[in-house]
Amino acid sequence: MKRDISALLREWPFKPGQVNARLVTGNDGADRVQVRLDLGILQMHADERPDGIRPFGFLSLLEYFEAKIDESNGDNAQGMRGEPEEEKNDPSEAEDVTLTSDDCRALREEAAQFYQRYVACLALEDFDRVIRDTTRNLRVLDVCAKFAADEQDRQVLEQFRAYIIMVRARALASQCIKDNELKAAVLAIDNALEQLKKYFAATDKPQQYELADEVRMLQSMREALVPKLPISQKAELKQRLQRAIETENYELAAILRDELKQLEKQ
Repeated sequence: MKRDISALLREWPFKPGQVNARLVTGNDGADRVQVRLDLGILQMHADERPDGIRPFGFLSLLEYFEAKIDESNGDNAQGMRGEPEEEKNDPSEAEDVTLTSDDCRALREEAAQFYQRYVACLALEDFDRVIRDTTRNLRVLDVCAKFAADEQDRQVLEQFRAYIIMVRARALASQCIKDNELKAAVLAIDNALEQLKKYFAATDKPQQYELADEVRMLQSMREALVPKLPISQKAELKQRLQRAIETENYELAAILRDELKQLEKQ
């Protein structure tokens, strides 16, 4: 068996300063995400856990611990869970569930795999997978914050919350733009900005909101989107009326005033 991958590396040169990613089909017919590094190629499963492992028969270690939380609430959790159930008990009620430092470390290592994948998927503009993986990693933060036995384990991942919220919102907005849903894109950004405001307030650093790179990035994206939004009929008539007055086209201005009056009566 030939183990040298030099030929593979030559056909896909590494380009510094950018995420070198591609989507390929594996021997099993499933998608794989590959990232070209300076010294090799990183390959991940495009779906489920990036390394393809199923801990304790579950799709991920996170889902294993979530199942234990569900069990403590009286739910009949099962391995290999698919879509989340519509109704769940509040996980904060599962007071008897605690995560050891080893548990939390394993969850962090797993989250790092998902991070590498969603960064690659973002470069590939595979926004659905970015949304899925960032949403999932936010669940890791929530589980550790609520159930870790050690205070450090409860807090160590919180430093990444703002970044994950930003990437998720960016992917949501980008997918909306692809679907020509500009209003939905702006709404996704506004929701994320509100989440970030609450996050910084909860950490007793509300002044950091305006300074955060994540906030500035989303605000910049929003500012670029707003001028492209379709305007209402009334707003359009007002703009046309203003232009007619400025160009001294009073006949057109009179017609537009009448149209505005009729519209306001409706």
